Amino acid sequence: MKQIAEKSSATRTVRMLTRYNRWANELVLKAIAELPSEEVYKKRSAALGGIIFTLAHVDIVDRIWKAHLTGVAHGYNSRTTNTPESLEILTQKLREMADWYIDYADTTNETLLNEVVKFDFVDGGSGEMTRGDILLHVCNHKTLHRGHLGNMFYQLGFRPPSIDLPVYMRDAFNIRQSE
Repeated sequence: MKQIAEKSSATRTVRMLTRYNRWANELVLKAIAELPSEEVYKKRSAALGGIIFTLAHVDIVDRIWKAHLTGVAHGYNSRTTNTPESLEILTQKLREMADWYIDYADTTNETLLNEVVKFDFVDGGSGEMTRGDILLHVCNHKTLHRGHLGNMFYQLGFRPPSIDLPVYMRDAFNIRQSE
């Protein structure tokens, strides 16, 4: 345990979690691409209205938090859309955002992660969080919605990919990338 504790830090954690998110997203996106197209685009009574709507929501929220981190206006007035882009476009956008968050996490250090960012919520009100807390939220947010997507897989009679953090740690994690 001592060796792991010495490697532990907020910087390592956000770097590892941003990579985990890209890995998990990639597995889910590949599995979604194998589903019948009509099921991907079907409006359903599920969190956010279905598979494509969930992916669109995740993309929008990623872009909102990126804007907060970079100090630019995001231009969104909602965290959802009634007209999501195609699976192909959303897949590309989600990959680009995953890479952006990894690159951003790789430029951080403990001091930067503790810096407070002030922002306005899309639905009104002001907020503030540290950069580290924002990165943790972005990663956690995607975990929540991958759970929703997994539930929709089961409802369709398909098994979602195994994307638990310990599976990532076993199969894909490279500690040197997070140091």
